[in-house]
Amino acid sequence: MGEQLTAGEWLGRFSEALASGEVDRVTGLFGDECYWRDLTSMTWNLHTAEGREQVAAMLSGVERGAWPTDIEVTSESEADGVHEAWFTFGNDTFTGKGLVRVRDGRAWTLLTSAQALKDHPEPSGSRRPRGAEHGVDVSTENWLDKRQQQVESYGVDAEPYVLVVGGGQGGIGLAARLKRLGVPTLVIDRYPRPGDQWRSRYHSLCLHDPVWYDHMPYLPFPDHWPVFTPKDKMGDWLESYVTVMELDYWSSSEATSASFDEAAGAWTVHVTREGREVVLHPAQLVLATGMSGIPNVPTLPGQDVFRGDQHHSSKHPGGARYAGKKVVVVGSNNSAHDICADLWQNGAEPIMLQRSSTHIVRSDSLMDKVLGPLYSEEAVAAGIDHDTADLVFASIPYKILADFQRPAFDAIREQDKDFYAALESAGFDLDFGDDDSGLFLKYLRRGSGYYIDIGASELVAKGAIRLVRGQVDHLAEHAVVLTDGTELEADAVVYATGYGSMNGWAAQLISQDVADAVGKCWGLGSDTTKDPGPWEGELRNMWKPTRQDNLWFHGGNLHQSRHYSRYLALQLKARLEGIPTPVYALAETHHLA
Repeated sequence: MGEQLTAGEWLGRFSEALASGEVDRVTGLFGDECYWRDLTSMTWNLHTAEGREQVAAMLSGVERGAWPTDIEVTSESEADGVHEAWFTFGNDTFTGKGLVRVRDGRAWTLLTSAQALKDHPEPSGSRRPRGAEHGVDVSTENWLDKRQQQVESYGVDAEPYVLVVGGGQGGIGLAARLKRLGVPTLVIDRYPRPGDQWRSRYHSLCLHDPVWYDHMPYLPFPDHWPVFTPKDKMGDWLESYVTVMELDYWSSSEATSASFDEAAGAWTVHVTREGREVVLHPAQLVLATGMSGIPNVPTLPGQDVFRGDQHHSSKHPGGARYAGKKVVVVGSNNSAHDICADLWQNGAEPIMLQRSSTHIVRSDSLMDKVLGPLYSEEAVAAGIDHDTADLVFASIPYKILADFQRPAFDAIREQDKDFYAALESAGFDLDFGDDDSGLFLKYLRRGSGYYIDIGASELVAKGAIRLVRGQVDHLAEHAVVLTDGTELEADAVVYATGYGSMNGWAAQLISQDVADAVGKCWGLGSDTTKDPGPWEGELRNMWKPTRQDNLWFHGGNLHQSRHYSRYLALQLKARLEGIPTPVYALAETHHLA
């Protein structure tokens, strides 16, 4: 048992140890099990040092001016023998926020996060622009003239410093942060209007995550916004966001090829915009096409002889087209459940083909037991806004996140035991993850294998959605035939079979060599199903430098896109300004896809 210290007292000693410049003195303040997670502030990376040796290596591996200074405690608390303290800090480049957890007088977890570049603050509050020039010697161009000129100048007499490919919530949230930082940024998207990514999805789609979890940077949803946002409402919000945040955005534009000139430090990107080709030369290229890559469509014998419709879940047109028809949905995760429910509501006969076990959690239970302490009306009333909640969640190292999550999902399993029993009685193959850690770890490890239940599970349990377990052998003219010989009569087949790694977009746009150099995106290296080792400690290639210079990946759910766009924007701004950005512990590539 070590000396009993409050977290505030520990931070005082930590500050003194850092000021001494002695690595051993600093690491002596950490426990036998310890984690220091840094979000850009020291490492110009997203990096978690696990154990004293790695903490020492990180401190030794970054410049002395990157070490935290000017540490000030802002609040403290204690629960179950764990002392916590929020603090602010600075270093030569950043101002930051941190959170430490202290057990038995030594640090257990420590988070340091960059919040702003000291020399390049955002123009908010007293630094806001005037917006108008008063007097007689003013420009004849008004605000709208200047906006239109800016948007149309790219590829003609100006170049974006950052080109963001993908204009969904991730791409525009990042662009908003870059806009505030004064980074010339162009977003391109293939759809005719911002928000069409959502409008084009199946008719009944709503967000499965609650509103408190889903705010965009700078512009939170108003306090009357519904808990679960309908898809078209979300599309309209994103379109409004592009306008209000004054983002440079090209609709009906698709990047067709890209190559990087190492000597010039710039990309050449060919873009087809409204039928004409434009060539852009950005310094930085961000693929913000979502956390998922290209749709996985299985290649099966007989697909060429099947007489009905076939499409991937991402192309599902809605259930109304299939009223009175039999539709086999291959898969049993989020999209499969949503599509089956949509088909049933429209008078079709859906058949869900479950090929492997799936984690199910009721939306209300997830909100109550898991999200509620950080993302809920009660959390807001307790003073936990979404930015604070983001940092609390980020302060839990991925290595021990399962330990934090497992009790909540154990409670859910007990609370909803009748719900799960009904599903199992219907033949549904359930799991709670390889180590019973539940939804978030499945999402982080593999991005698949789960469904947040908003009603479809009841339809499965009572047989309104017919459930069949097995593997597809081939398609016949009017049926899906399983490996055990079962024939499922079908007028249509929907492949709810997920997506590939995001580096598949790099292969398609740039080259297979670049995609292979970067390697697999997403996953932690947990050595669980679909997340091969070795252990990485952070999500592969997301929001941080990759093995291809000047190429970045941005995606994730709304919460992740909002939070981690801050660190990606700061990394890009620093490069624009010529600030040295020595990256510590650039991740190795272990898996090609």
